[in-house]
Amino acid sequence: MKTPSHLKLAALDRKHVWHPFTQMREWVRSDPTVIVSGKGANVVDARGRSYLDANSSIWTNLHGHRHPRLTRAIQRQLQRIAHSSYLGLANEPASLLAEKLVRVAPKSLKKVFYSDDGSTALEVALKMAFQSSKSKKSFVTLEHGYHGDTVGAMSLGGMGVFHKAYQPLMFRTRKVMAPYCYRCPYNRAKPERADARTYRRCNWECVSLAEKALTKGCAGAVIEPLIQGAAGMIAHPHGYLKQFAALCRGQGVPLIADEVMTGFGRTGTMFACEQEKVSPDFLCLAKGLTGGYLPLAATLTSRKIFDSFLGEYAELKTFFHGHSYTGNQLGCAAALANLEIFEKERTLQTVLARSLELGVMLQEFWKLPHVGDVRQVGLIAGIELVKNWKTREPYRWKDRVGVRVCEEAKKLGVLTRPIGNVLVIMPPYCITTGQLEKIVNVLQRSIQKICR
Repeated sequence: MKTPSHLKLAALDRKHVWHPFTQMREWVRSDPTVIVSGKGANVVDARGRSYLDANSSIWTNLHGHRHPRLTRAIQRQLQRIAHSSYLGLANEPASLLAEKLVRVAPKSLKKVFYSDDGSTALEVALKMAFQSSKSKKSFVTLEHGYHGDTVGAMSLGGMGVFHKAYQPLMFRTRKVMAPYCYRCPYNRAKPERADARTYRRCNWECVSLAEKALTKGCAGAVIEPLIQGAAGMIAHPHGYLKQFAALCRGQGVPLIADEVMTGFGRTGTMFACEQEKVSPDFLCLAKGLTGGYLPLAATLTSRKIFDSFLGEYAELKTFFHGHSYTGNQLGCAAALANLEIFEKERTLQTVLARSLELGVMLQEFWKLPHVGDVRQVGLIAGIELVKNWKTREPYRWKDRVGVRVCEEAKKLGVLTRPIGNVLVIMPPYCITTGQLEKIVNVLQRSIQKICR
C-alpha cells in the first residue's frame, strides 16, 4: 500500500485530529511533521527526512524502533491470539510476564495487577492503598509531582499548569516541598551552581518537611524515585529517596513508587529504587514496559496488601477495578521480549556506558550564558534555559523559548520536546556515541541561535 503524500496526511491531521498538550489554534496554522517509519534511534517523516529520536518518543522507546526481537515476539503472538478477557480468565503471556516482573523487582513485591498506561497504574495503586487502609485519610505527595492525567493521578500530582482547570474534581493531598536545589527557597548560597553543601542543606530541609507530613493514618505516600520528570527533570539529592522511604516505614505509611519514567534501566539500574536499596509497597510501571511498542502498565504490590483484600464473596472485599485490555496478550508478549533483550544484550551495561559519555558531553552546556542548570540521572538529562545564569531569572512562559529551541533542533535533524524551558535528552539505549554527540551539538547550536 502506497503511503499518502505529506500534504494529504498533514491536511487530514489539521482537519480532524486533536493533539495532546497542544494549543490547536497554533497547530492548525503549522505544517506538522508526519512520522511514517523508524529504525534504531531514527524516525522518518512523510517527506523522507530523518531525525534522531532524542526523547525516545516521549520516554517510551528503550531499544530503538523496529528491534527484531520485539517485532518477532508480537508477530508470533498475533499468530495465536491478540486479546482475550482477563476477567475470570488467565492467559499465557500475562502469567509468564508476572513471574518475570516479580523476579526482577524489589523483593517486597509479589503480586502484579495489569492496566493500560502510567496514569492507570497510579490509579490502581492509590485505590488499593486507600481500600486497604484502615484510616482512609489523605495521601502525601511531592510538589511539582506528575503521575498522569486521570482524575486520581492528577490529585496525586502537583503540576499547576496542567491540572489547575480541574481542581474542583480532585481530592486533596498533603503536599510537601520536593528537593529542587537549584531554586530551593532554603538555598542560602549565592546564585551560582549548587555545590555539595547546598544539596545537603536542601535535602535536610525537605526531609524535615516530609517527616511532619508523614504522620500515622496516611493512606499512602507517592514519589518519583531519584528524579521528577514532568517537573523539569528535577534530580533529587543522593539519600533523599532512602530517607523518605524510612519515614514511611517508621509511620506505617505505604510507599508508592512511580517508576513509569525511571523503570527499565533509565537511571542505570533496572529500577531507580534499587540505587538506594528501597523496596516500596507499590511499584507502578508503564512506558518502557513493552520497550515502547504497545500500551501496557503494571502495578506491583506486596503480599500484605494483596492479603488485605481476601475474604468471602459476600464480604465485598474484592478489588473492584479493571480495564477491558487488562493483561493484553500482545502487550505482554512485547514486555517479555523487552526483558529478554535486557538479559541477552546486556542492556544495563550499555546504559551505563552511554550515561558516562553523556555526562562528559553535558559539561559543554555550562559554557552557554543562557543555561542555568544541567541535571542528569543515568540516561536522562535536563538543560534548564534562563535569561541569565547568574541571576537565575527564568524566561516567561509566553516567550516559548524551549519550544523555539526544539523547533530549531528539528530543522537540524534532532527531535525532542521541552518541559517549559527545560530541554530533555532521553535517547533510546541503542544510541551510538556519534549520535549522542550530534544531539548535544545540535541543541547547543539551537540554544545559541534562539537565546542570543
